Amino acid sequence: MAFKPTPEKEKEVKEKRHLTTEGAGLRKGPSKIEEKAKSETQKIALEEERVYRRGVASIKDLIAPSSMRVEPSMLRLGNALVRTLFIVTYPRYVTVGWASPIINLNATADIAMFFYPIKAEIVLKQLKKKVGILEAQITSDAESGKPRDPISETALRDVEQLRDDLTQGIEHFFQFSFYVTFYASTEDEMDSLTSQVESTFGSMLIYTKRAFFQSEQGFNSTLPLANDELLITFNMSTSPIASSFPFTSADLTSENGILYGINRHNNSLILFDRFSLQNANAVIFATSGAGKSYAVKLEILRSMMLGTDVLVIDPEMEYKYLSDAVGGTYINISLASKSKINPFDLPRPVGEQVSSEDIIRSAVITLKGLLRLMLGKLTSSEDSVLDRALLEAYAKKDIVPGVDLTTVEPPTMQDFQDVLEGMEGTEELVVRLKKYTEGTFSGLLNTPTNVGVKNQMVTFSVRDLEDELRPIAIYTIVNFIWNVVRSERKKRVLVIDEAWWLMQSEDSAKFIFALVKRCRKYYLGVTTITQDVNDFLTSPYGQAIVTNSSLQLLMKQSPASIDLVARVFLLTQSEKYLLLEAGLGEGIFFAGKKHAAIHVVASYTEDQIVTTDPKQLLKIEESRKELAERQREAEQGGVKT
Repeated sequence: MAFKPTPEKEKEVKEKRHLTTEGAGLRKGPSKIEEKAKSETQKIALEEERVYRRGVASIKDLIAPSSMRVEPSMLRLGNALVRTLFIVTYPRYVTVGWASPIINLNATADIAMFFYPIKAEIVLKQLKKKVGILEAQITSDAESGKPRDPISETALRDVEQLRDDLTQGIEHFFQFSFYVTFYASTEDEMDSLTSQVESTFGSMLIYTKRAFFQSEQGFNSTLPLANDELLITFNMSTSPIASSFPFTSADLTSENGILYGINRHNNSLILFDRFSLQNANAVIFATSGAGKSYAVKLEILRSMMLGTDVLVIDPEMEYKYLSDAVGGTYINISLASKSKINPFDLPRPVGEQVSSEDIIRSAVITLKGLLRLMLGKLTSSEDSVLDRALLEAYAKKDIVPGVDLTTVEPPTMQDFQDVLEGMEGTEELVVRLKKYTEGTFSGLLNTPTNVGVKNQMVTFSVRDLEDELRPIAIYTIVNFIWNVVRSERKKRVLVIDEAWWLMQSEDSAKFIFALVKRCRKYYLGVTTITQDVNDFLTSPYGQAIVTNSSLQLLMKQSPASIDLVARVFLLTQSEKYLLLEAGLGEGIFFAGKKHAAIHVVASYTEDQIVTTDPKQLLKIEESRKELAERQREAEQGGVKT
């Protein structure tokens, strides 16, 4: 039998239970006062942290402009001007990499592309309606006797092809947005840049518009936030959209030519024939130890395999081992050397009608440049006297206009001095000239030429010459080579290492420039190499030589010269950083209008022949001595046996 309590009793029990539970809660958890105090403490801590962070520089503070002003046609971010262009229409066909001219433009730009996929069912439904409209129009025109409309027929074929591709899953459909934002420092620069971009796009029948009264939205749309605030789209399928991707690289692979290196953009081979360009001249700029001589020696070795003759002016005896390896002629030009070159030599043109009078006058002009290097600054009267004395020196050897130059013997520096001594007012000139005929430097320029260039590779070394004589000797050697080149036309390459020696004097710089301009007619390509980029490019003739060289190789540059190099070669900011951080044998290879990042590579055998690393050369020399010792011991052992 169960006992049921009264309602009053139940109420009393419930109140007791509530009080017990509340008391237990007071014992187990914090009170409301404690919770409130803890909350206040947390708020104070957060406020203190907020105040602290407000006084600390963050990444936003570093990248944010000092001010921003929104104008109808552009945006002003601090001192920079910003303008956004968007594409509104495309032609029926676009070529692969059509955006490359804008991406490779020498200007700071941000490019944004947005893709909005559309379901195939929706597009097919719209295309079906379009097909019906086009077919009805074509049928109506035919029934009314109107001539056929090629535009409607082409549109019908395109729509039908797109329907087939979408149905088969070959193509997909998107709404595509393309925005480009440019930066400039002045309004004139911005207007000029905008006009250039609009013209470039217009030449491909791609029409753009400026984001008027939407400059802020255009700028935000090209920030790396994936936020499209302009929402200006164009319907496109997969194929034309794929052609808009900027991931294209210059391909410098041709059917003929030699291997220069590996294209670092796409790992393709850079195969090129320098004689296929407008001219075969080349310039190579790099710091010491960047691999410029290594690259040139590789080119020499590979060019010789194709039958090209090579002439080298070697200032540091770097090409000696290569010359010996290929069986070349190595000529050491120095005061004590038996190899001599007469600066009064004349070319002997073969197979062309050239006036001997013109040849003599050209030789006199070249010799006057050499004499300025030898004698120093000349007055106008002294220059005139030297001109008459040179003509007289040739005349004494019966070298006059109309004579057969193949049978004459040119004068020497001593003959020229004798003529000069017989003229009035030349005492000072004779005294200055005697240093090269009777004094310390008499063994260099005062004897007939006794060297030949019949070998496929001929190297002239000037290492043992004093610094004062080097420009004079190199000038004489280049003039001698130029005479040889004009005497017989054949495929040749002339390598002038450390060409900055010749840039120090106006006469020698002018002579090299004239050679670079004229050598194409005689099937000659001139390669000028220098590590002193500033001296070379600050000379007006140095910049002209670069302009007249279709092949250019830039390797690692120093921070002191990179801005000058970037200005001369129109490099982008990324290309500047590439040259500053380039490793051994890396750089940028220019061939005509194309250029690509290059890594010069060689086989093991080639590397052993062309290396310029002192450590590696020492090991090779030790290996050669060890091999020679073993051969000698083997021969002695054979004799004893």
